[in-house]
Amino acid sequence: MADIEPYENALDAIPGAHPYPRTSRYHDAEIGIHRRPDGTEVRYTKRRLLPPLVETEGETQSHTVSSGERPDLLGQRYFGDPAQWWQIADANPVLDPRELTDEAGNVIEIPLAGGFPRADRGDRRV
Repeated sequence: MADIEPYENALDAIPGAHPYPRTSRYHDAEIGIHRRPDGTEVRYTKRRLLPPLVETEGETQSHTVSSGERPDLLGQRYFGDPAQWWQIADANPVLDPRELTDEAGNVIEIPLAGGFPRADRGDRRV
């Protein structure tokens, strides 16, 4: 089996070498390095573990889905960035983010900007 090391060991010596920006859902994901028999290194992103769904009173607000809403539109509305839809998906028990907005009238939780807890390496996976 190939040796795997976290990206901190491989990339920390290079300023700005983190592969994902701080706003990415993969920023905190570990980067593995696979060494092929010929010595070539192949970097890959390990599975991103989601935070466990726990009672988040005071850390989220409810949102009733309207017809035509999409996760990216909610990301823009609540975070000012459509790419932040993943924060809403992480706060709700769905496997497919489209489930968040597929039915008008659904009530979903929206994390408060800057207040939602980061992943703690729980059991859920994306």
